[in-house]
Amino acid sequence: MEPDFDRNYPPHIERIFTFTIPSKQAPVRLDVFLTESLPNASRSKVQDAIEAGTVLVNGAPAKVSRKIQPADVIECRLMKPPPLELVPENIPLDICYEDDALMVINKPAGMVVHPGFGNRYGTLVNALLWHFGQREAVPLLEANEDDEDDDSEEATENTRTESALLASDAVRPGIVHRLDKDTSGILVIAKDAVSHARLAKQFAERTAKRQYYALVWGIVKEDVGVIEGNLGRSPRDRKKMAVLPKGGKIAITEYTVLERFSSCTLLALKLRTGRTHQIRVHCAHIKHPLVGDEDYGGSGVVYAGNSGQWKGLGERLLKLIPRQALHAKTLGFTHPSGEGRWLEFDSALPEDFAAALEAARKEAM
Repeated sequence: MEPDFDRNYPPHIERIFTFTIPSKQAPVRLDVFLTESLPNASRSKVQDAIEAGTVLVNGAPAKVSRKIQPADVIECRLMKPPPLELVPENIPLDICYEDDALMVINKPAGMVVHPGFGNRYGTLVNALLWHFGQREAVPLLEANEDDEDDDSEEATENTRTESALLASDAVRPGIVHRLDKDTSGILVIAKDAVSHARLAKQFAERTAKRQYYALVWGIVKEDVGVIEGNLGRSPRDRKKMAVLPKGGKIAITEYTVLERFSSCTLLALKLRTGRTHQIRVHCAHIKHPLVGDEDYGGSGVVYAGNSGQWKGLGERLLKLIPRQALHAKTLGFTHPSGEGRWLEFDSALPEDFAAALEAARKEAM
């Protein structure tokens, strides 16, 4: 019988934590102590719990700023999501290549790579576990409410998930690099620690070959170009990335125009660096957001102005590809066996991307 709730968002459970303060404990603030003592706690959530009266000190509610004292007894009642576990699932995979060291797959749009606290099931890792013969669920992490709605591929919970995943002797799929949930295309997965390390080194040193296709709004004037701009978490929305005037990490994207249409352009892009959402943020930064990219300004018709023709085409494109028009088309790397064998894989554009491209071509005629 199916549960009457979304399995990715199971009901919260009450957890009770009790602490007796030792004699040598420094007199720190209550919220600071609990943030450091509770598993996966954030200071904001701890402060909310204290202000809601679910934290008692010596049997009575206390203020956030109260300094804890030796012999204090602190009781904290929190409603938290149940712990995360990896559940093997029999999900079909589009396998381009497989041997004893690695496998290469063509990931569909809509599939998350790592499980997280809003994506517990249906991920690539769930599918890989089944493919590699795992049948029992593997417990991983205490859930963190702050992360529950964050599905960005390099968010905090996914970093912890990967660390726990690679540390487990029972679980072998090694994700070498990521694609966003709604980005389709080629991924390589390592089957052992040595292969993972050797492949990861190629990605870190940029000796692996990666080419993406993107359909962006507007007419990109230059035939070739380089986009540079440091990327970091957006100060306005922590789930998004942004080009920052200060701080962040250097990010460089090369692009080549493949085709121009009446209201959009098809680009081939190569990454000199590999930052979260790099292509999406860089294209938006040069005022050419990806068609369908809800997070970075591409989910509406851009540059339509008063042109009914442009607006009509744009609306048709968005119906044909209701996600960011980004596909990891080509991937090449040296096989981690140490024999120096080069492998390269190319993938056809998925149906939605191809349909949008064909519609753009017909309008341009």
